Amino acid sequence: QVQLVESGGGLVQAGGSLRLSCVVSGRTFTSYTMGWFRQAPGKEREFAAAISWRGGRTYYADSVKGRFTISRDNAKNTMYLQMNSLKPEDTALYYCAADATTISDYYIGAMGKYDYWGQGTQVTVSS
Repeated sequence: QVQLVESGGGLVQAGGSLRLSCVVSGRTFTSYTMGWFRQAPGKEREFAAAISWRGGRTYYADSVKGRFTISRDNAKNTMYLQMNSLKPEDTALYYCAADATTISDYYIGAMGKYDYWGQGTQVTVSS
């Protein structure tokens, strides 16, 4: 049983920063492709960022590129999302996702490619 638990969300003013964490338990973490998705009220869940299992490749949605940084610490079974220069439109429930396979670049942002999901952590950015 694989479990993903997110933390680090909260309320922040526009221009501020937050760091989200996702701890994975239950199976070997190092071989997993990991990603962050987000869902704003009334909108569909969307891709934010992803990282390969060795951490050598990172991927970002255009909307967060240059402001967010994804990273992972395999020794701690933990993935991070450093979010800087936050905007009100970043307000969403942020989900951690994982898959035990290597996801190709073409599908890296496809929710259906990720088998495991956390419950989400709320990020609210005030203007």
